[in-house]
Amino acid sequence: MARFQIAPGPVPLHHQVYQDLRAALEAGEWEPGERLPAERELASRYGCSLITVRRALDELRRENRVIRTQGRGTFAARPAIERDLFSAGSFSDEMAARGLRPETRRVTARQDVASENVANALGLPLGAPTIFLERLRLADSEPLLLEQVYLPARRFPRLLEADLEANSLYELMANSYGAAVVHTRETIEPVLLRPREARLLGQSASRLALLLVGIAFTAAGERVEYSETFVRGDRTKFTIDTTPVRDGSRFNHLQLTRTAAGLR
Repeated sequence: MARFQIAPGPVPLHHQVYQDLRAALEAGEWEPGERLPAERELASRYGCSLITVRRALDELRRENRVIRTQGRGTFAARPAIERDLFSAGSFSDEMAARGLRPETRRVTARQDVASENVANALGLPLGAPTIFLERLRLADSEPLLLEQVYLPARRFPRLLEADLEANSLYELMANSYGAAVVHTRETIEPVLLRPREARLLGQSASRLALLLVGIAFTAAGERVEYSETFVRGDRTKFTIDTTPVRDGSRFNHLQLTRTAAGLR
């Protein structure tokens, strides 16, 4: 702990402390849930003020590397689960590859009618019959994703009778209905969760989550799914590999789609 004494210079003092504490956390000096030394002890070790230590700890808290609790102290947080945004594997495959136990829980499954949003996304008349599925995806019993999915009801009769916790939705769509999804088009934006969504995900409503809004297509271009997926911002991070394309001095914007085989 305290690998070096901080010193005046071009790097702000609080950032020097932040860098050293971050390195210690990444090296596993404190296990998830373990309490870090008290602020006064850290200030003494680094030879700095309490304000400097608090600014460093605030930076770590903003990055979800520590949890600060009034009256109790600062604790090492569990590392975020990294996911490849363009992975062709399913959620279950991704979690299993990381040594985590995947689980799906059905929250809601019912007949519904297409709102304007859903109708536009799926190319349906307003009020057309749809199937609404809401499922919670977990890793080692911890909620990570809340999926809210709309499907054209006439395209998928009797789908609600299927076991939507044990089976892959996309495999059911492909094998039972001849509607294999080959790609999805998605947007990603930060959002604040509504109280119900926050409760289901086990995340504070005051913390940002990610919202993935997508449309799934078959090889024939048929729109077979509209989805809104809420991703816990405090427990998940995405990696994206892209290849920039230069056109003279300007970058072309690439349209990125996600291979959809087995995703749901």
